[in-house]
Parts: sequence; structure tokens; C-alpha cells
Amino acid sequence: MLRDVTLGQYFPGRSVFHRADPRAKILLGIAYIVAVFLCREPLSYLLLLVFTAALIAVSRIPVKTVLRSMRALIFIIIFTSIINIFWTRGEHLVFEWKFIHIYREGLTFAAFMIIRITCLLCGTSVVLSYTTSPIALTDGLEQLLSPLKKIKLPVHEFSMMMTIALRFIPTLIEETDKIMNAQKARGADLSSGGLIRRAKALIPVLIPLFVSAFRRAEDLAVAMECRCYHGGEGRTRMNVLRFGAADLILFLAFAALIAGIVLINHFPIVSF
Repeated sequence: MLRDVTLGQYFPGRSVFHRADPRAKILLGIAYIVAVFLCREPLSYLLLLVFTAALIAVSRIPVKTVLRSMRALIFIIIFTSIINIFWTRGEHLVFEWKFIHIYREGLTFAAFMIIRITCLLCGTSVVLSYTTSPIALTDGLEQLLSPLKKIKLPVHEFSMMMTIALRFIPTLIEETDKIMNAQKARGADLSSGGLIRRAKALIPVLIPLFVSAFRRAEDLAVAMECRCYHGGEGRTRMNVLRFGAADLILFLAFAALIAGIVLINHFPIVSF
């Protein structure tokens, strides 16, 4: 299960998204999140699904890789859906048994919530982490936040911390998987018993994981100091970021998505 988590991984390629400016992709990721939360009508969710499928196709990231990352969140998706089904009230009662009341509005809202979470994870991953290297992401984020330097905010340090955290997510997941397999090989039972027993069984996993994480952080800090790293002051760049035609096309596509969702919300054709 842990190996299925692909958050933070970068997949090299030559697609439009891979060639796009990282600054543009950060802005497009924000625009996509806004589009996801603007959806209210069934057709707007359908448009979002089609657009997300198009993003995956254009990025040339294998569909199995994108969907595999959803397996780790199945429990959260199911739990959220059940909460919405049983707690959302409406006018059209579908099922009733004692104190349990299920309405059609609850089922609809749960289905839309599943679509929203799925598209949010897949779309933002394709736009950002899957098609953008950590170095490019750092440069793009730092340049977007560069106006904040005028008020003495440590923009470069903040961008570096964000990128390092994102970069080491797959590493920590792999380390956790190795520690759990090592503990199981020594006879540790991590899957049986109640909630409290399972929590206690994870202590032999968490302690070496934290020790390994702190040791890796210390090694990284020593390596950066040995290379005379002193932050972004006086730093030059080998690759200068420039907006191109691909960025303009992507901006127009995402603007069309937001405009389409807004129009569908104001002039609904199909509603539940």
C-alpha cells in the first residue's frame, strides 16, 4: 500500500506540461483547485472529469500510475462518502430504517464529493509534482514570491523548505515500508488486534523512522554547508525561466475550464 503513494514523485518526459514554465504550472495548479471547488452542477462535474482525463492524456503519465496513487486514500474517500450519505438531508427520501434516513440529495452529494477529491488529487499531481522537477519547482515558487522580499520575508528559504519536504515524501514512504517489512520479518504483528494495540505496534516503526529522518536531514544540511550554500543571496541560475507559447495555450485551456464551469453554474441544464 505504501508503495502505491506517488505523491511528490517526478516522472521525466517531453509533454507540453513537462516543457511548460514552472511558474505557469504553479498558477495553473491554483486555477485548477479553484475550478474544482466552483463545481456545483452535474454538468460542471462532468466537464471537470473530461478536463482531468485530458490533462492525464496530454501529460503522457501512465493512467495506472495516476490511479495507483488513489489506493492509499480509498479509506478517506469512503469515510467521507458515508458521512455525506447519512448526514445530508433533503426532500427525496430513498431509504429509511429506524433512525437511518438516506436521501437522494445525500447520495448525489457523496458522488460529487468522490469526483471532487479524485480530480483534485489527480489534476494537481499531474500539473505540478508529476511533470515538474523539485529544482524547477523551487525556482518557480521563489520567483513568484520574489515581491515579498521587499518586506524582508525569507522567500528563498521558504521555497527550499517546501521543495525539500515534497522531495522527501517518496523517500520517507520507502523507508517506512522497509522498516515495516523488517519488523514483520522479526515476528512483529502490525495488522491484528484493536485500534490501541495497532497503535502500540507502530511504535517500533515510528522510532527508527524518526531517527532515520533526522539523520537524513543532518546529512543534507552538512552536504549543503560543504558546498558553501548560503541561501539565495547572489545566486545565479543556469536555466532562466521564460514564458512560451505552450504556457499561453495552457492558460487559455484552464481559463476556458473555469469559464465553462461558471456558465454551467449560472445556466444549469441538468440538476438533481
